[in-house]
Amino acid sequence: MTVPPEPYPDPSYAPPAAPPYSPPSQSGPQPAHPGPPPGDYRMSEPAAGPSSGDPRRPILSLRDEVAKVVVGQEGTLSGLVAALLVKGHILLEGVPGTAKTLLVKAVAAALDLDFKRLQFTPDLMPSDVIGQIIFEPKDASFRFRQGPVFTNLLLADEINRTPPKTQSSLLESMEERQVTIEGKTHRLPDPFVVVATQNPVEYEGTYPLPEAQLDRFLFKLQVGYPTFEQETEVLARHDRGLDPHDIDATGIRAVANASDLALARQHISRIRVEPPVLAYMVSLVRATRESPSLSLGVSPRGGTALLHASKAWAWLAGREYVTPDEVKAVVKPALRHRIQVRPELELEGATPDGVLDGILASVPVPR
Repeated sequence: MTVPPEPYPDPSYAPPAAPPYSPPSQSGPQPAHPGPPPGDYRMSEPAAGPSSGDPRRPILSLRDEVAKVVVGQEGTLSGLVAALLVKGHILLEGVPGTAKTLLVKAVAAALDLDFKRLQFTPDLMPSDVIGQIIFEPKDASFRFRQGPVFTNLLLADEINRTPPKTQSSLLESMEERQVTIEGKTHRLPDPFVVVATQNPVEYEGTYPLPEAQLDRFLFKLQVGYPTFEQETEVLARHDRGLDPHDIDATGIRAVANASDLALARQHISRIRVEPPVLAYMVSLVRATRESPSLSLGVSPRGGTALLHASKAWAWLAGREYVTPDEVKAVVKPALRHRIQVRPELELEGATPDGVLDGILASVPVPR
């Protein structure tokens, strides 16, 4: 069921008119903007000309390395890279067998970062995630043994298969990049990013993620089925002997590292966001709180997530400032997991993405 653009609760209410917008003037030739439509997260190529000094080059090279083992999923990969650039956590949702885990492992292989995978199970304890204090009989002392969370890139595989008590052990880690045990705080490595996967169709033996934890993910990316041509290529690669469980044998090499990510973040922090575009973001966020289709709207943290995601997307597209196009491109992955559709409308087929489509159509775009 397609959800049409919805009216605001009060017929007399209309969203405030967006301030007039014109892109800031810049000197020198500017790269052509790909103008991604909402839901298209593909990265653009660097601008033509000398690229030796282009800080995007190693980041965009990730695509070619990951393609050695993963066919398609360009949109998911671009969303994952954009989140990594701003230290954002990512939730990958898709049915089994759509290469979620393989995609993350391939990205980790293409990045010179410490990587750990943690399989979430019903019997997993918080200490199995963050670590614990252990007794050393040799010298009768206690010491802290770090858990898998002490890494740069943590793959939390099937995160919804573990009980809420264990899920909550990641709350402090994801928000403050630290863990506190026995009153002592332990800082996590920099960068620290959690990439979690979950299955949307299997409910037996699973525990839905609490809203407080969902709100800590920058993006929720939906991993779909490949096209006919892509699936044919998948089978052809397996027929030629591809072993997706042996990443080293695929020839993926590290093309970016922590320094490249840090340099990219410096450039992203300088991406300009004009007041009309900021007002547009705020209008979108506030519209979710006033929507009659939603029982829960986007928090201020969601607004900051939309800001950072838009700046990362503008940088990947070769822009020095954010336009409404970048905002539209990241609205769904940045906000879909932060809203709740009313149960009665959910029964009629309404979805978070459908409601966001209606909000995008209702809120005036600055020009």
